[in-house]
Amino acid sequence: MKLGSGAYEGPFTFASRFESGRGTNPEELIGAAHAGCFSMFLSALLTDAGFIPTRVHTTATVHLDEGPKISLIELMTEAQVPGLTEDAFLKHAEAAKKDCPVSKALAGPKITLTAKLVK
Repeated sequence: MKLGSGAYEGPFTFASRFESGRGTNPEELIGAAHAGCFSMFLSALLTDAGFIPTRVHTTATVHLDEGPKISLIELMTEAQVPGLTEDAFLKHAEAAKKDCPVSKALAGPKITLTAKLVK
């Protein structure tokens, strides 16, 4: 698989998804997108509130259960934000979890399909 931006090119196989093969998989890509979007959104919320973060670091662990289906995404974030209380930070983090574009997309957007069989 190769991303259009060229940022990633590498194996994308059954083994990299369900076994211990080399490469990435859809869940890893979703996790990376979610963690990145959450961090950016949290940073924007904090900045808009007058608190300039010096560091925001987020990971996302995506759980794939039988079905297969994604059953859980665990966001874990750490931030350094001078002058911010723990309660205020938690309020902004919850707002970012709820409102970042990837969180919203994972909540169930309408999906359309155009399919064409070519010979």
